[in-house]
Amino acid sequence: MTDIETITVPGHLRGYPGVAFGGYVAGVLAGRAAAKTVRVDFRRPTPVEVPVEIAETADGGAVLTGADGVLAVATPDELDLEVPEPPSWDEASAAAEAYRAAPPEGTVDCFGCGLDRTPDTGLRQHCGVVPGRDLVAAAWTPGPALADTEGMLRTELVWGALDCPGNAAGRLRGGLREGAVTASLTARLLRPVPVSSRLVSYAWVLSEEGRKHRMGVALATAGGDLCAVASALWVDPR
Repeated sequence: MTDIETITVPGHLRGYPGVAFGGYVAGVLAGRAAAKTVRVDFRRPTPVEVPVEIAETADGGAVLTGADGVLAVATPDELDLEVPEPPSWDEASAAAEAYRAAPPEGTVDCFGCGLDRTPDTGLRQHCGVVPGRDLVAAAWTPGPALADTEGMLRTELVWGALDCPGNAAGRLRGGLREGAVTASLTARLLRPVPVSSRLVSYAWVLSEEGRKHRMGVALATAGGDLCAVASALWVDPR
């Protein structure tokens, strides 16, 4: 391993109460990995407001460690994913409105999909069903507070936008249960994402077996250009 860095996930970057938002954690780890496509495996929940240690690994990945051991591991990987055409901005907007009108049971104040977040305090991944397609989708616009120094959506937040849509696909298009967690997220970022731009997030079910649910996720511009793609493994609670 190389030098160890100590980081602390701020409290507002939470998924479930007291737990760091998984997509953000994955993005932070992926930023230390020497690959364009990275897989992040979650071993334990990462706490918010608690110092944890991150270090690069000899295989070109990175590992996040807390007081109880390894929290998450990033490794270089490949992603073979057939991505459907994105819904239109109007379709994704209607789907998001439908989600907000009748959210699934167990909705929490998540940085990725919390209903009370603003464009500057969350990603608003309110993915609802797209009629006539086996997809869920949301239309959204990130606020300026989420930008890096060049006016682009911070890389770890692009990863974040690839997390919650998988949950929505599993809950609304599959058999995923309330309280499920992301077990792994494999993603490839394709282009920078300007903040204050119109974006469409969408997701679909790839396979389901027992407690395991695999989802495809994509982020596109309102014009249909892909920005990032991912495969996510979600696991039901025992």
